[in-house]
Amino acid sequence: MTLFTDLKAAIGPEWQAYTEHEYVRQLGEGTLPLAVFQDYLKQDYLFLVQFARANALAAYKSRTLADITDASGALGAILHETELHRRLTERWGISEPELARVPEKQATVAYTRYVLDTGMSGDLLDLHIALSPCTIGYAEIGTALAPQLQNRADHPYAEWISEYSGPGFQSAAQAAIARLDSLTGGAVTPQRFDALVEVFRAATRLESDFWQQALDAGGAER
Repeated sequence: MTLFTDLKAAIGPEWQAYTEHEYVRQLGEGTLPLAVFQDYLKQDYLFLVQFARANALAAYKSRTLADITDASGALGAILHETELHRRLTERWGISEPELARVPEKQATVAYTRYVLDTGMSGDLLDLHIALSPCTIGYAEIGTALAPQLQNRADHPYAEWISEYSGPGFQSAAQAAIARLDSLTGGAVTPQRFDALVEVFRAATRLESDFWQQALDAGGAER
């Protein structure tokens, strides 16, 4: 058992609502409208810029060289992740400067600033708990959706699914799980666990809101 396993069990249905959201279902089936996916991906690029800042904050808040190195690795993984976004948006005729100028929507601001605020006001563990639904959750979603690529050479979202089900992102997620246990030293008081659950719950709900934001947009905006 890991701290992450315990956190996921503690919020139960809310984790399921995130990882099995209607957006995720349509994405896996390949029925998600392209305009909705485009809206999501542009916002997710802006999201990752802020998450890169959060991982840079993790390096600053680290007290040991090992933790700084770990934060550097997580930051590198996020920067690599943005390559997918830039590659896809370029195909749609959106340049990187244009992508950077896309206005942040409400759910994007709410989630990313929550993580940054948690990192600023809390300790290193609080910050990594707030980050974990994204890193670990996307790996879980990627693994769940990967079988839907079988015998589907024309799957419209194969590149996205392959990114998050691939060995690079899966390794980053496993490192994130191990990081949480390392920061606790294998022991968490009941009071501390309850506080961490609330951080994890809030971040997970904000992940669901991020999916919903794209569905609600209906692809009306470019």
